[in-house]
Amino acid sequence: MRKSLFAIGLLAISYSVQAQILCHVDANANMYVSEGTLVYSGGGVQTRDNGILDVHGNVMIEGGLGDSFKTIDAAGADKTNGGNIILRLNTPASYETSTYGQLYINGLSQSNITGIVSKEFRSKKHGDNSVSKFYQQVAVPFYGKALSSLSTEFGKTFNTVRRSGNEILKWNNTNAVADDFANLNITTSDASGYYMLGSLNNNLDTSNPPAGVYTLNGRPNASFTSAVNLQGAGTPNFGTGGNNVNGYNEKYNSYLQDQFEASVSPWTGTFGKNIYQFGNPFFTNLDLSRIGYVENGGVTDGNNVSNIWGVRYDPGVVTVGSGGNAYSTGALIQTFAPNGIPVGDVGLIIKPMQTFVLKLRDGSSQSLNFNTLRRFKETVRAAGTDYDVTAARTVQPGKNGTGTVKQLGIIGLDVNGKEIARTYYAVSPTFTTGHQTSAATSVQATLSSADMIGTFEEALTGGYDPNYTGQYWLYINEANENNFLGKNVKLVNYKTDKVKSYKFEIRENGELIPAGAHQLSAGIGFYYKASNGTVQQAKQGQTITVATSSYDLYYGEPNNSTLATKDKENTPSRTMVVYNPQVTNYIVRFDPNWKKADIEVYDMSGKLVLSKKAVDASRDFIIELDGSIKNSYIVKVVSDKGEVVNTKILK
Repeated sequence: MRKSLFAIGLLAISYSVQAQILCHVDANANMYVSEGTLVYSGGGVQTRDNGILDVHGNVMIEGGLGDSFKTIDAAGADKTNGGNIILRLNTPASYETSTYGQLYINGLSQSNITGIVSKEFRSKKHGDNSVSKFYQQVAVPFYGKALSSLSTEFGKTFNTVRRSGNEILKWNNTNAVADDFANLNITTSDASGYYMLGSLNNNLDTSNPPAGVYTLNGRPNASFTSAVNLQGAGTPNFGTGGNNVNGYNEKYNSYLQDQFEASVSPWTGTFGKNIYQFGNPFFTNLDLSRIGYVENGGVTDGNNVSNIWGVRYDPGVVTVGSGGNAYSTGALIQTFAPNGIPVGDVGLIIKPMQTFVLKLRDGSSQSLNFNTLRRFKETVRAAGTDYDVTAARTVQPGKNGTGTVKQLGIIGLDVNGKEIARTYYAVSPTFTTGHQTSAATSVQATLSSADMIGTFEEALTGGYDPNYTGQYWLYINEANENNFLGKNVKLVNYKTDKVKSYKFEIRENGELIPAGAHQLSAGIGFYYKASNGTVQQAKQGQTITVATSSYDLYYGEPNNSTLATKDKENTPSRTMVVYNPQVTNYIVRFDPNWKKADIEVYDMSGKLVLSKKAVDASRDFIIELDGSIKNSYIVKVVSDKGEVVNTKILK
């Protein structure tokens, strides 16, 4: 990265001898900060009238409490309509990979940050055209910004009507609920707030702004005066099966997702607890990759969230019904092994205006220092490197195969080679084979019924564990590399009409192994086998054509006796029974491969209370139960091909 200093004299840019303003961009001047350039100021910055600081690269301001960040008009008064300090999105057409202007301000008090920043914004939308309502998950990194101004900036009218699809919501970590606003003239005061912007009938499409980008204006947030306390999230009693209601009369099980703990203890223990949803409060990236452990060599970002379970750093597709029911699919998730090694979607760079979710393993007091997470680079820094905002990335220290985390990522591609799904299989000598029972050590994360590919909980001898196939399937699956060596985990593709090939991504301790490589540091690698094929080595970056809906994944080459018992296994059904508040009842959501089904519901005495034959499986079936009666039920669903799903309803 090139580094420029404000000490270079520029036409129409003057430098004050006073401490308050070091750099002044005068009327009719344009200071252009090129992509890839770092510009540094050791004091305050100001523009006047139509003077422009046009930021395509990075601007770093290190000042003191007496320094100021200002935009003023020709008469010297505060200029508040924006257009002077512009953080550009450099290639809007390719916004997901585009570089962007970043601004770092440190040492200035919030009262002295009165200048208006114009932030160009474009991102993928968190819904698709198949749903009538979704909510865009965003950070609003401005201090004292009226929420009503978002209507003008996004070109749609937001309102205060809950469940309308046009309201603005803000996540409440303590009460585990999305709060609405009675008045949109309220101004932002929670720098790290997690906001949800309603999009009814796709009337907020952040992926395709009319002018190429949206431009949001406001005052930047100052550095945090202290670390954020992480304790007390999810205090309500969610009730049996999540059936208690929040302050808006919405059942917790209709929207509260805990993909981390769903494979350990759904709706019991700490399920849904210790979850913190935040937005990036700054105009720089955040690097969350090292927050979970104490770093070596005296280099640290000051964070050690020792009980971190994982981070969801992309919400995927979020759908919300008129009754408040909500779920997301396709989220990006990274979990942490207890020693801090990353598992899953390794990355954890949070862009400006991006949100993220933390899940902690317990309720012990922790803290998060946002200030030292700031980073200009778009890649995470390696352990042992400088944590400064300008730090470069260096090579991860070598590995000897002892105690490392090895993972195989399977990326589902469509017919055009575009990624549409992914899942992970990870092994380590400290991981657990089979069903997880400990929230203190698990690195697993679950999928929703709408996801396309995933793995299933493994039996101790390999293959499906039939005790859990009807309850959940896995985005991140773990096994012990010693007692599960050479045994198979089942990978299933429920959308072979869409997912046409798999690409392999292999990491050790979070680092990619070389392209084309198979062996990891212990001299062992991952393998795969289609149900109609032979065992093959999985290699870094390799792409294979999907030949069947079911594959076996192995760490370590399997032997012939292991292979002989696995081909008779059937793919478990993805039919699920879930609560839908839109109809205030439970529904059956069918496996997409099903055509017809018979449904029987029994109360706990064994009495048949509902029976339906030849139900159309192309749409959800409403289980019409009397909501006033508190009882538990057994639901039996049988497909026209004889597949059986049994599950419980707890009311």
